Amino acid sequence: MVSPRDYARVYRNNAILTASPGQLVLMMFDGALRSLALARGAFDRPKTDIKRIEVINRELLKAQAIISELKGSLNHSVGGDFPGTMERLYDYYYRRLFEANLRKQVEPIVEVERLLTDIRDAWAEMLRKQDTPASAMPAAVA
Repeated sequence: MVSPRDYARVYRNNAILTASPGQLVLMMFDGALRSLALARGAFDRPKTDIKRIEVINRELLKAQAIISELKGSLNHSVGGDFPGTMERLYDYYYRRLFEANLRKQVEPIVEVERLLTDIRDAWAEMLRKQDTPASAMPAAVA
């Protein structure tokens, strides 16, 4: 018998296989933010909950791995300041999450979550504008 979890896994795999490179980056942002939310939520668990530290550690490591992938996907051949700026931002996020995990502090998670959400939303807006047909765009933009 196939479980709903199996259907979700197949759907997610198909979404990844059919996504554009831009959509894949958006998925990575979403995955990192999901892990950060889970890590942040684990701080609300009672300190006596033995799974609390495990969840915080696991989810922060996932977010760090995704941030490393985002950093590795930067295209430095496009020129300009963008790739270098993003690389420094990703390094900062990674360091802050390392500190959060090491010291078991929620504040760096909240900070990175806020900053990453801003970048994610800007990326989603850029993708949305790319998907808008030229005929539907105002004349000044098209």
